[in-house]
Amino acid sequence: MATLNETTVDMKLEVVVIPVADVDRAKKFYGSLGWRLDADFPFDNGFRVVQFTPPGSPCSVQFGTRITLAAPGFAQGLYLIVSDIEAARDKLIACGAEVSEVFHAGTPGAQFQPEGTSGRVSGPAPDRASYGSFATFSDPDGNAWLLQEVTTRLPGRVDSAVTSFGSASDLATALRRAAAAHGQHEKQLGEEDPNWFDWYAEYMVREEAGEELPQ
Repeated sequence: MATLNETTVDMKLEVVVIPVADVDRAKKFYGSLGWRLDADFPFDNGFRVVQFTPPGSPCSVQFGTRITLAAPGFAQGLYLIVSDIEAARDKLIACGAEVSEVFHAGTPGAQFQPEGTSGRVSGPAPDRASYGSFATFSDPDGNAWLLQEVTTRLPGRVDSAVTSFGSASDLATALRRAAAAHGQHEKQLGEEDPNWFDWYAEYMVREEAGEELPQ
């Protein structure tokens, strides 16, 4: 009899469909954000599929004609995970998107409420807590995106056997956090650590996997 581990196969979420009213308008919007255009395939029967991928994302979005029965703007709370929410917000604004101020949730679930809701507290989360800072924007049809800053994953959220970074910026941010922690490590040692590169590597792998960090 096969065991569970022997029969389990990867099921990778790679595409999310969003409903739009004007395909060309949506294509122009997502292209202006600097997202990678993967496909634009029209067919004689009126079916058309357009696919974009956000920078560093393993998951793409698709929209088009005859691709969904959902009403335009129906997609809400689409997460975009970033390592530096203020830098990500500045980039989107520079690309022409209208992005809310950075906020944190004063009441549970406030990040899913409309802008101006009392549960949204202005500014990033106290102590810049991972998972706690947000910003929102929408496409021309009203499909709503939620930026969330994640700097340290909760335990079990990342395969500890695989460590990867979505972009050079994410890697640089992780290196800065490792450098700051290593500075404290050297203070405890009372001397320079000649094997700092091993310590950096161990710190970054454990942080990405949400495991206990080296001291």
